[in-house]
Amino acid sequence: MADTYTPPVAGTGVKATIQRIGGHLAGMIMPNIGAFIAWGLITALFIPTGWLPNETLGKMVGPIISTLLPVLIAYTGGRMVHGQRGAVVGAVAVMGVVVGTDAPMFLGAMIIGPLTALILKYVDKFTEARTRAGFEMLVDNFSAGIVGAAMAVVGFLAIGPVVQTVTSAAGQAVEWLITSNLLPAASLLIEPAKVLFLNNAINHGVLSPLGVAEAAETGKSILFMLESNPGPGLGLLLAYLLFGPRSLRPSTPAAMIIHFFGGIHEIYFPYVLMKPRLIAAVILGGAAGVFTFMITGAGLVATPSPGSIFAYLAVTPKGGWLASSLGILVAAAVTFAVAAVLLGFGRGEKKDGEDDPGTAGAETGAEPLTSKEA
Repeated sequence: MADTYTPPVAGTGVKATIQRIGGHLAGMIMPNIGAFIAWGLITALFIPTGWLPNETLGKMVGPIISTLLPVLIAYTGGRMVHGQRGAVVGAVAVMGVVVGTDAPMFLGAMIIGPLTALILKYVDKFTEARTRAGFEMLVDNFSAGIVGAAMAVVGFLAIGPVVQTVTSAAGQAVEWLITSNLLPAASLLIEPAKVLFLNNAINHGVLSPLGVAEAAETGKSILFMLESNPGPGLGLLLAYLLFGPRSLRPSTPAAMIIHFFGGIHEIYFPYVLMKPRLIAAVILGGAAGVFTFMITGAGLVATPSPGSIFAYLAVTPKGGWLASSLGILVAAAVTFAVAAVLLGFGRGEKKDGEDDPGTAGAETGAEPLTSKEA
């Protein structure tokens, strides 16, 4: 649940509101980090461009990211709001979003899971005082089924298309920045969109087609490097390792390996969602990397897939490795520096056992979140 990772926040200010939002996002994402890592390993190993390409085992990649992970997120979000009943209806409702769109519906799952559970919570309050003895199970089962089915239809017809529209709008905005020669500013859209798991839509839907056209004329294109740069993710995870919540630090080395060497960037997105203010770090890091690529004349001959450092260097034209590596290092360094500042250099993190007995933080070793935190 949310308070496992971010205990309740006091206050009503803007910072407290942002912290609450971050806490809810963390509550939906962080319990499922193991599933993200499992998907990352399977993807890095078995996709056609992976380390051990296997067409049969690679068939698991699509269903996991398009169905399993959204269901887990919606299930967890529903459980946060209304216990096991909320979890069940959240998982049912998200199937409407999943089936109604082609893109991974992580954002849609974060919306429809808690929303459906909240509706069922109010329905339960309404029926509880009006249900005769002996009919409780019947009413409970049918009310959950009706709410879950109705919200699945709403997800299919409304929530899914809205999220799909957001995806398309983000891609069009990035394309406008590119055509306006404002490449570093493109990170203002690319990095937040990536964190919402829209990276494939932007990279393969906008950047890659434009990059292919440019590479056909000049032999290389910087457009292949905008979204695929592993530097920002590496810098963010390194900052988490050194200054992040102590309960999460053990998970970052594996995430760094999967991200930087395996090329599965999605593995670091939940870490940003947990503390939304860190989006500033990846934006600045991404922009710094793009600027470095521009002044050094860097470019790739094709899209690195997956976006690992090895794939990145493999599609770098002869003589361009220094420029490519420099852009990655600058992006990682800037992201790390900004993220370290935003994390307060770990000053707010308590060692295990230092929390007050009986608090959520003491039970989990999680970071205590206060209204004074940025």
